[in-house]
Amino acid sequence: MVSVEALQLLALVCIAFAPHAGAEDLVIAPQSPSLEIGTNFTATCIIINSTEVTADDLYWKLSEKPVPKEQYTKINKSALNVTVLVTGEEPEWLFCLCKKVSPYLSLNQGKFIHGIILKKIYGLGKPGNLSCMAVQESNYISKAFRCEWDTVGQQDPSTRYTLNVDVTKTMTYNVSTSENHAQVDLENSFPNHMMLEIWVVAHNILGEIQSEHLSKEADSFVKTNPPSDVSITSEESFTTSLLINWTHPIANVYVKLRYQIRYCQNGSQSWTYVPLDDTAKDIQSFRLQNLQPYTVYVVQVCCKNHKEGYGYWSNWSTNATKRTPEDIPNKPDLWRIIAERDDINQRQVQFICKDPLLANGRITRFNIKVQDQRDKLKNGSLEPESIPVNRSDSGPFTVLRQIHLADQESVKVFVTAVNSVGISAEESLVVTEKACELAPVRELLVRSEGGRLLLDWKPPDSTAVSEYVVEWVSGDNTDWQRENRRTRHTAIKGILEKFVCYNVSVYPIYSGRVGKPATKAAYLEQGAPSKAPDVGLKGKPGHNEAELVWSKVPQRSLRGFITNYTIFYKSGTEIWEITVPANTTSYTLKSLRRNTTYDTWIIASTIGGSANGSKHSFTTLIYAPGEMVGIVVGVSLGFLFLFVVTMLLWVYKKDVIKENIWPRIPNPLESTIGNWSPDYPLKVETAKETGLCGVSVLDVDVCDGKCMFEEDKTSLALKKDKYLSEEHSSGIGGSSCMSSPRQSVSDSDEGGDIADTTASTVQYSSVVASNGYKGQTPNSQPQHAVFSRSESTQPLLDSEENPDTLLQECSRQSQRVPRGPRSTHTQRNGDIVEQQEVLEPLEFCPLEEDCEQVTPADSSYVPQLGGYRPQ
Repeated sequence: MVSVEALQLLALVCIAFAPHAGAEDLVIAPQSPSLEIGTNFTATCIIINSTEVTADDLYWKLSEKPVPKEQYTKINKSALNVTVLVTGEEPEWLFCLCKKVSPYLSLNQGKFIHGIILKKIYGLGKPGNLSCMAVQESNYISKAFRCEWDTVGQQDPSTRYTLNVDVTKTMTYNVSTSENHAQVDLENSFPNHMMLEIWVVAHNILGEIQSEHLSKEADSFVKTNPPSDVSITSEESFTTSLLINWTHPIANVYVKLRYQIRYCQNGSQSWTYVPLDDTAKDIQSFRLQNLQPYTVYVVQVCCKNHKEGYGYWSNWSTNATKRTPEDIPNKPDLWRIIAERDDINQRQVQFICKDPLLANGRITRFNIKVQDQRDKLKNGSLEPESIPVNRSDSGPFTVLRQIHLADQESVKVFVTAVNSVGISAEESLVVTEKACELAPVRELLVRSEGGRLLLDWKPPDSTAVSEYVVEWVSGDNTDWQRENRRTRHTAIKGILEKFVCYNVSVYPIYSGRVGKPATKAAYLEQGAPSKAPDVGLKGKPGHNEAELVWSKVPQRSLRGFITNYTIFYKSGTEIWEITVPANTTSYTLKSLRRNTTYDTWIIASTIGGSANGSKHSFTTLIYAPGEMVGIVVGVSLGFLFLFVVTMLLWVYKKDVIKENIWPRIPNPLESTIGNWSPDYPLKVETAKETGLCGVSVLDVDVCDGKCMFEEDKTSLALKKDKYLSEEHSSGIGGSSCMSSPRQSVSDSDEGGDIADTTASTVQYSSVVASNGYKGQTPNSQPQHAVFSRSESTQPLLDSEENPDTLLQECSRQSQRVPRGPRSTHTQRNGDIVEQQEVLEPLEFCPLEEDCEQVTPADSSYVPQLGGYRPQ
């Protein structure tokens, strides 16, 4: 075979000696080739018609990218090779260029460049795994001969395939296609029992390639129809077998067949195949054996060429269905449900039963007999009770009997199943005393995997276990299955629902005696709860805390195991959250603000999701309950303390308080001054120019002045003109006839001493000599001193406000001058206090007008040491 390099050299020689028009000085060989993707391509650039450059001045570009010099090969001084890897499906340009080594090259740049386009296609793959088939049409084999093959690697769209079929080297049929399958239509009829040679040729621009040749007898490519008229016969005397019959799909003259049979229980997808050795003969019937009585079976049959390695299996026939006859049933599946009643030391036991696993017919009733383990004699005479089976409402099991059993009692139950053929063997179950229950299994684990609940456990220490019962309960639904004594791992075979909680228990059975169960809760699949608990308040909220309470989510709404609760509470735009364990049903929120409204809700979470509860609002108190009581009690105690202190001060300081709050004010209406001189009129004739007004007058004996203190006599002397003066009508302040007899100090302009003088404003008294005024001649009658009482509202003197002191001093004088009742004037603290009593008429010594300086009895006033109080 001529090498590629030799072809390239030949092309170069041809190009070099070919006539040129002088347009280019560079040429690439080969010109525009078609290349296989994934291979290396070598091109040669040749310098012609020029001595200006050599191969050292040449360089290559592929798609405008320079090719590394490592991929160059210099052939001679006028030829340069380059090798590139063909990748991608899109065409590319390969250029040969020359460096600008002289002005000539710069001026004639177009002569020193040449390019070719590289076309890329996928290479040819050898077709493999060639197979052909001829199918049956009606009662003959079809003339359509169909073949298919596998292609190798990526195929180019331009690749074509040709199927060739040669019949006994005499006639060849072929058909071309771009697919990997084709059909040849044979002439006249299918060549049964004749040799065929079959092959495929793949070709494109790169070349062609053939598959392996397939040489076989034509019958080895035949696929017949399935057997027809398949039927099943059931025989009453053979309760565990069925007879199958069918018809050949094609005459033996064309194809001699063998058969295959499979069967299963109705509704099952687990097929059982009859061994091929039993059906290799040319047969049209077969008896299935070792079947279950009173069970519906589905049967299918197929066929193929009886020679080994010849032909194809036909499709399966249509289903043929039949039920096997009834037989005596096996033992029923007896179980019990126990509800504890601890309050009365009793158990409520319900005996239930499922049809036997091999019922062998339709169960019409169950016979049950309950025996007391302690009354052996009575048990022998017990007759079984017949419980009919009502299929409309029995569900997966039939309730046989319900009894109340004391914790100290034990019973044994016997049950048989009855169908139309006969009665099964007895099944027994012992319910032991509560205190005598046997040991449970150990380390029970329940998990969900692959859409099933899987169980693992370890057996009890006892070796007397005869079997295990696996029970699963959801609400009022109960089901169970039995496992043999060697089982340590199993899966629940019943129909389970998603998002439903099942209490799975494993009971060890000790020869009919039920041991203690080991129980676990499990879900086939968990999801988000359908609802969350509604939160509420326990009692009333406090000022800075509130206790939240909620109930557990109902079992039907859980849909999974609660992993935790999340408490949210919100005030305004602030939100807080607290996560608590799944077994929590209350929580106290603390550090709340006073008099603030909060919204709170709960989220219940499982591994499958979470659900929000409804919101609840509450408002915290302004004061804590104890604070309000404390405030009220504190204020009450304060008022009580103040009241007690006030009362104590009143009791022990009554006189002081009365003197400061309620001073003693003489009441003129209660005065006895009128009784001092009943023989003399109260009104005396007064001088017109002075006209004393509002003055009470009382005659007293001038000699009565002897009762006064010696030190007071001097202070009692007043000048006559002072008494007669209009300015000093009372010796204290001016009082005119027009003035009010009871003018208050508050009427004065001196407002600064209102508080000091208001409580002490009283009327004052003075003594006026009865012998006339200054400048008048006394009459011949005895002269008397007249005691005048002023109606002025001037403040009292200290002596007038404290009469007690005056009485004490007068008592001392009365020891020297004992006399009858009289009027006494006492001075204390600059004030004058008048003590008035009922006096008898006294002898009054007339005083001469000239001796007024030596007679101190003109006035009832003593000298005012402290002066008057400010008005």
